Amino acid sequence: MSHSELPLLSTESGGCGDGCACGEGEEYETGLDPALAALLEDAGLDPVEVEDVAMMALSEDLAGGEDVTSVATVPAEAVATADFTARAAGVVAGLRVAEAVVSLVCEEEFEVERHVEDGDLVAPGQVLLSVRSRTRDLLTAERSALNLLCHLSGIATATRAWADALEGTGAVVRDTRKTTPGLRALEKFAVRAGGGANHRMALSDAALVKDNHVVAAGGVAEAFTAVREAFPELPIEVEVDTLEQIEPVLAAGADLILLDNFSTGQLREAVALVAGRAKLEASGGLTLATAREVAETGVDYLAVGALTHSSPILDIGLDLRSS
Repeated sequence: MSHSELPLLSTESGGCGDGCACGEGEEYETGLDPALAALLEDAGLDPVEVEDVAMMALSEDLAGGEDVTSVATVPAEAVATADFTARAAGVVAGLRVAEAVVSLVCEEEFEVERHVEDGDLVAPGQVLLSVRSRTRDLLTAERSALNLLCHLSGIATATRAWADALEGTGAVVRDTRKTTPGLRALEKFAVRAGGGANHRMALSDAALVKDNHVVAAGGVAEAFTAVREAFPELPIEVEVDTLEQIEPVLAAGADLILLDNFSTGQLREAVALVAGRAKLEASGGLTLATAREVAETGVDYLAVGALTHSSPILDIGLDLRSS
């Protein structure tokens, strides 16, 4: 399939196109198979957004042309079965996303066999997903599908390591908004698949009063009060960097307090001071090696931006079966 043949979104109506999900109050239909779209929705993903990401990845890879190597080496009528296969142990995430990418290219013949589910622990050599279609189309879609699948599985794998380290403490690892532009929903889905929890998806979901807001408002309590008056229904988290800031924030009515760069000793003091009056989140300089020690101080959450901005990929490949 060439770039010009991809089912890209129309821009005749302006904006991002008729298939974009950014219009207020408007509903859009996805071109993905309804059964696949339903699976994506069940995972908390918007099929239209997934389709948009898949289209962008394919368009970037084809760059206005076609897969010249596959066109030259593979007969047009050839059909094959390809296996997405783990090369390393880890937690898989993004299988339905990869399937969406392949389905946009493999339009003439497309059969799928699903062997594992997102969130499953997989072993080297394990087949995750099998697809039968035109060989040229499989090879054209290969890299775009793998880029997303490997990236999301890497996030899920890293998150599972943190979740395992915290097991039994009552604390939960959470992500941040330090995500790849355009991939936030997918990356946060991968965190969930790995056993972590999501922080806010967008700036409008909840308030997080940080140091720059405190400077602008004239103080921690002043910043909290300003947000509460402007948005009385929204949850508010307040960042503090000293124990002395905690009591005024509690008195103002904070729902959640982010303890920034506290030592484990300071975290214990904070937990004792708060005594259950608000949820507590540890943040700043956290490592997997010290995760359990931090969790055992009694905090409710560990904020780990590295889950989405620094996790290495999980190595997964696509193998054509021999005829």
